Amino acid sequence: MPIYRLENVVQPYEWGSRTAIADLLGQPSPAPGPQAEMWMGTHPKGPSKVVAGDQKIPLQQLIDRQSVGILGRDVCMRYGNALPYLFKVLAAARPLSIQAHPSKRQAVEGFSRENREGKAVDAPDRNYRDDNHKPEIICALTPFWGLNGFRPAAAAVDLLTPVCPTALNNAFQDLKRRQGKGLRNFFEAMMTLSAEKRKAAAREVLDKAGPVADASPLYQWMVNLARAYPADMGILSPALLNLICLKPGQAMFLPAGQLHAYLDGVGIELMANSDNVLRGGLTPKHVDASELLSVVRFEETSIKILEPFPMGSAESVYDCPAEEFSLTVIRPSNGQPYHSPSIRNVEMLLCTAGEGHIEYNDRRERLTVKKGDSFLVPAGLHAYVIGGSLTVYKAAVPLLRPSSKAS
Repeated sequence: MPIYRLENVVQPYEWGSRTAIADLLGQPSPAPGPQAEMWMGTHPKGPSKVVAGDQKIPLQQLIDRQSVGILGRDVCMRYGNALPYLFKVLAAARPLSIQAHPSKRQAVEGFSRENREGKAVDAPDRNYRDDNHKPEIICALTPFWGLNGFRPAAAAVDLLTPVCPTALNNAFQDLKRRQGKGLRNFFEAMMTLSAEKRKAAAREVLDKAGPVADASPLYQWMVNLARAYPADMGILSPALLNLICLKPGQAMFLPAGQLHAYLDGVGIELMANSDNVLRGGLTPKHVDASELLSVVRFEETSIKILEPFPMGSAESVYDCPAEEFSLTVIRPSNGQPYHSPSIRNVEMLLCTAGEGHIEYNDRRERLTVKKGDSFLVPAGLHAYVIGGSLTVYKAAVPLLRPSSKAS
């Protein structure tokens, strides 16, 4: 089997950068419009194509023709002849929505319910566009700002004290009194203010946060969010959620039900193959506060910043509990190429820096690699070698452990 070059869909969401993805792909920069995400996978909203000689074949079509050879036998058994992950480059020039993703059970139930209600899959007010969950990992390519999980309630109270609007005073007093048990009540009150009260409260937060913005990036983000999304109470999120700035090469994992928002930066994103997003603010898109409240875990969360650790010659892995995917970074040097294992499941490769080559079929075949190139490596291919001076991110499906087969 060959290694296939990929051609991928770029999503033009309005919050996207006009330069980051264009620069990665070596295209004219700035681009004519926003380029928010580049998708590598089979999701019907943005399916990749493989380059096979002078043909360009939809990736799902290739998988349908030879599923075991492309995906690997255990992937076919576990995921029904489907690629279980979606690999992305995310380039945020403006903040994304506050959001959470459902568990597998919640996704199956929600998708079935909305189907029974007759909602079109692409309807703007649809919450569940498929029946899958969406755990994900985000790895920074540039400094990357985000919000992830609830901070300790006592810290949230301290941070809210100078900026909390009058309209939320009752909920704030409840949060002070009940601490962690008051998180849900405060968030629900914040999300369900009437339009008139929300507009006045957001203006009050901006007036209070402005004078202290220079003292803390947290209050500066409140000001930035208030200017980008007037009359949206999501501007208080930096006080409720952990404010994180990942350095390039660092990552964090986001399980189902964890409230988060990406604010600024470019990163590699890898997730289960789903587009289920329940939004709570900082967006012009559909917001369903009651459905979001039903999936969010209102728990104080300590965020683990992931650094890759070596797992072999020229390769380091990010510790990630997902069954559908794993993320590694490959950095060969001219004196130390990367040698892949001969037994593995389907992989995708993305070069983010440098140039080099991939050799396979006992080094009889050779592909040049440069920044922005992406590839599909079938499971049925024997070992391959990556050489040169470059950085390659690899998405894979972890091999099923013997103990898992037994169960």
